[in-house]
Amino acid sequence: MLVSDSLREAFAGELLAWFERNRRNLPWRGDKRPAYRVWISELMLQQTRIDQAIPYYQRFVKRFPNVKALATAPLQDVLKHWEGLGYYARARNMHRAAQFLHNERGGRFPKDYEQLLALPGVGPYTAAAIASLAFNLDHAVLDGNVIRVLSRVFAFEEDVSGTRAKRTLQGLADALMPEGRAATYNEAVMELGALVCLPRKPLCLTCPLMSVCRGKDQPHKFPVKKKKKPVPTVVVGAAVVAHKSKDNHVLIAQRNHDEMLGGLWEFPGGKVEPGETLEACAQREIMEELGIKIEVGERLMVVHHAYSHFKLEMHVFHARHCSGHPRAIDCADWSWCAIDDLSDYPFSKADLYVISQLLNHPCP
Repeated sequence: MLVSDSLREAFAGELLAWFERNRRNLPWRGDKRPAYRVWISELMLQQTRIDQAIPYYQRFVKRFPNVKALATAPLQDVLKHWEGLGYYARARNMHRAAQFLHNERGGRFPKDYEQLLALPGVGPYTAAAIASLAFNLDHAVLDGNVIRVLSRVFAFEEDVSGTRAKRTLQGLADALMPEGRAATYNEAVMELGALVCLPRKPLCLTCPLMSVCRGKDQPHKFPVKKKKKPVPTVVVGAAVVAHKSKDNHVLIAQRNHDEMLGGLWEFPGGKVEPGETLEACAQREIMEELGIKIEVGERLMVVHHAYSHFKLEMHVFHARHCSGHPRAIDCADWSWCAIDDLSDYPFSKADLYVISQLLNHPCP
């Protein structure tokens, strides 16, 4: 697709002028250097709304103000400060990358795009963001906001989830970027997508690109996306297992590090097998994971939680430890933990609902 001079002028002129007037005062915009803060903010903003990310970012950089602090911190501490943001592979990869930067590069970020791309958890978008926002190198970012803006401006009719379409859109973003102004340009396009070129009910009449936008009369048609397949529901039986003799102590298990939500703690359990009752599922899973027998009691609660590729329906029961000593058979670790101390461990959002219930209704 051709990029006309009028389009280049609109992006370099009207858009950047609009951004200077309307840019939000976000905490990571105050200090672009070191690159560390750009990196942390961009990782948090993947799959996370800005209003949700801000308090996490502020707490995170207070606890881990630089690469060294992050690299030398225990992974459990990092996961705890990430707790609730989801997509925990981001945090694990971030910790690995910090250790590499600290051990191999003295805490300094590479200024080369390809070297940035080689860091654990850094893909094309994050590498371009760090290169442009921290070092003002000429690399255009392509995130959801940018895809939406460009799809409407060019009335782009391909499915934007395809590899070829993303390659085309990246080429357009590169061609529109004013040389030497990558940092401002990237933030401006993303800001336009966040404030004006909204997914639903875009504010076209206030858009600085309205005069050159080919999709302004039918913005709802762009970007083109194929219909998503129905998301399956995974039914899980889990148990809050009470200690035999220690009041208000319950059994928790740490998920294997190579699994989804790896490194986080949970109330043990697992997927229900065909023809299996929820209670039997909890008993079987806890025997397989920890090697103990339990007696399942009354239901504590049912947790409904949506992940990107499935919905969780977790039935949580009170249970009593009958026999056997816990062992980490199919989990990374285990602990008998006082209910009041559960907040010391990082849990997934689904298990945080259980903790909240326990604090109000302790084990019988």
